[in-house]
Amino acid sequence: MHQHSILRDIRRFVCDRRANFAVMTAITAPLAITLAAFAVDEGSLYTERRAAQSLVDIAAITAAANIGNAEGAVLATFADNGLPSAVVQGASSGQPASASKDDIPMATVVRGHYTPDPAVAAASRFVPEAQPYNAVKVTLRKKGTLFFGSAIMDAPTISTTAIASTRAQAAFSVGSRLAKVDGGILNALLGGLIGGSLSLSVMDYNALAAADVSALSFLDTLAVQQHLTAATYADVLQSKATVGQIATALANTGGVGQAGKLALQAIAARSAVDAKIPLSKVIDLGSVGRLGLGQRPAGLPVDASALGLLTAAATLANGSHQVEVDLGATVPGLLSTTVAVAIGEPPQSSPWLTVGEAGTVVRTAQTRLRLKATIGGGASNLGGGIKLLSVTLPLHVEVASAEARLADITCPAGGQGNTRVSIAVRPGIASLRLAESDAAGFADFSKPQSFHDARIAEVSLKLLFLTLDLLGVDGSASAASTNTSPTMLTFDSGDIANKTVKSTSTQNITETLTVSLIKDLSLSVNALGLGLDVTELLGTVKPAVVTLLESITEPVDILLDNVLAAFGVRLGEADVRVTGATCGRALLVQ
Repeated sequence: MHQHSILRDIRRFVCDRRANFAVMTAITAPLAITLAAFAVDEGSLYTERRAAQSLVDIAAITAAANIGNAEGAVLATFADNGLPSAVVQGASSGQPASASKDDIPMATVVRGHYTPDPAVAAASRFVPEAQPYNAVKVTLRKKGTLFFGSAIMDAPTISTTAIASTRAQAAFSVGSRLAKVDGGILNALLGGLIGGSLSLSVMDYNALAAADVSALSFLDTLAVQQHLTAATYADVLQSKATVGQIATALANTGGVGQAGKLALQAIAARSAVDAKIPLSKVIDLGSVGRLGLGQRPAGLPVDASALGLLTAAATLANGSHQVEVDLGATVPGLLSTTVAVAIGEPPQSSPWLTVGEAGTVVRTAQTRLRLKATIGGGASNLGGGIKLLSVTLPLHVEVASAEARLADITCPAGGQGNTRVSIAVRPGIASLRLAESDAAGFADFSKPQSFHDARIAEVSLKLLFLTLDLLGVDGSASAASTNTSPTMLTFDSGDIANKTVKSTSTQNITETLTVSLIKDLSLSVNALGLGLDVTELLGTVKPAVVTLLESITEPVDILLDNVLAAFGVRLGEADVRVTGATCGRALLVQ
């Protein structure tokens, strides 16, 4: 009986469902509370990670906008956003820093170069420590906060990374705008390049030299004129045009003025060269080329010298890249003057005008010039029966390409008006020779020219009853400029607005080299096979020859300067100007 009672009580207990919820709650409450605590901590960590990512994004953008002081910009951003205890670590190595035992937030700041090229994998577009710097990678590692789980586990480390880049750009060119215009020389040189006869006045050339046109407006005009179906400026630059078409487009572009327009129309009408040149060899717009026709980059004017653009095009269009002109007796003190100019291809097909970021390079073309000037000796009687009949100056000039590299664009606080652009300029090595050369290799820039003694003077000698006419005085000399170290030129906002031309040198290297040539002149007398010893003549003849040569140093210098400057080249110098610059905006890229 007792056994049945126990079984009945057990059966009743098992079937009794009263207070089940309380029992289950008592059993599962600890687990539920634990899971809730973990959920709260996880939600808190997620929010904290999002906040840290937003903070790192802002820090990266600020650092990219102040790339010269990226670390300071990052720390200031952290301090302004509730993280004053953060420190920068591992910036030089580029390795992420680990959070310390003291739970101090650690930030890594790495400068590098970012290439926004869709063809490059996203993970490879940022290259740490690659110059020129245009991007900053910021990594933050900090201990997360646990409200409930800290009793049983260490707080996890939150790591967030952001990369921001800025596209500071400048428009600049290397080459000279003519300070002094010689209409006769420019008519002869440009006429030779375009295959026509020009008779423009000094006033016409002055108007072209002073005229700046918008390169984008010029391309707009050219696209309409050529009926191009281009969508962007880069498309236009992939097309070709003749010098006449370029001159016509320039004439119809605002900014050249009435005198410049008439001069350009005259050049277009006289141009007989049908060769078409790729416009990309004259202008490189960089990222600006992606703009559609009619659009303009904010804060970045891209202006070009009308005369410089035309000359660059004419040089490229001339198939032989050389021109020879006879200036006759137009140079003061000279009976006759002939000038030959050969232009090499710029290294890496460097354009004449470019828009780019730090590291962009523009180069002039290698140039050779051959000048032969005859000076009348006036049958000068030097005594002892010696007469100086004539003196010839056979001068050879070679100028290696000058280089201008965009070194830095500084965008300090205060806005676009405080922009500063630094250009590292390396002038081309200039060598001058007073000698004769092999004319066949004059325009072949793949090998050096060969030189030998030239006929410098002709004299007559009267010995008793014998008069020896046309004794040859041969000689040669050489000199070179060695000012080839890069020089940093800085353009502030005023220089950029005024399109100021700055040069790496202010000394008259042309005159220095010419005088050096004359002083080092080595002469010998050729007795025309008569077997006579006339060496003693040199003691009398050389001073007279040197005196005559020195008398025409100044006009020859002016002639050389005008001829070379017409092609954007200077002896031992490089002229640079920045026509526009923009700091752009720092943008988050990864």
